[in-house]
Amino acid sequence: MGLSHLDEKGAARMVDVGDKPITQRRAVAQARVELSPATLKLIAQDGLPKGDALAVARLAGIMAAKKTPELIPLCHPLPLTAVSLELTPQADGVLIEATTSTNASTGVEMEAMTAASVAALALYDMVKGVDRGARVGQVQLMLKEGGKSGLWRRED
Repeated sequence: MGLSHLDEKGAARMVDVGDKPITQRRAVAQARVELSPATLKLIAQDGLPKGDALAVARLAGIMAAKKTPELIPLCHPLPLTAVSLELTPQADGVLIEATTSTNASTGVEMEAMTAASVAALALYDMVKGVDRGARVGQVQLMLKEGGKSGLWRRED
């Protein structure tokens, strides 16, 4: 099976999804931001100089999902029906989970991945003044459902 974003000559192209049926689709992606215990304490106490880091990161993720086709060259613009982000402080940082939904002829995986990634970057921006060692990482698709391929779930 070849790569769908390459034509017969190997040039990048946008996949034609015009003949695919419109179905309900959903994707979930995660990102992690590793933080020091002191920074986690500041987040919990709403003590960061820039304000509520989790609220800013959540809004940044929502905005990013809506901008995905402007950021990822071969993504189709999609009518998003929902975007949500959960930011969960943990012992060593914050786990970000982005969920995107649509009724369309192609999936919303890239919107979920973009939302999680940008939320992590926004969180870093909010804490960088107090925690230069903060680390953004482990961005990954956790689940996709809908369309011809049905359900896929990360197993590890």
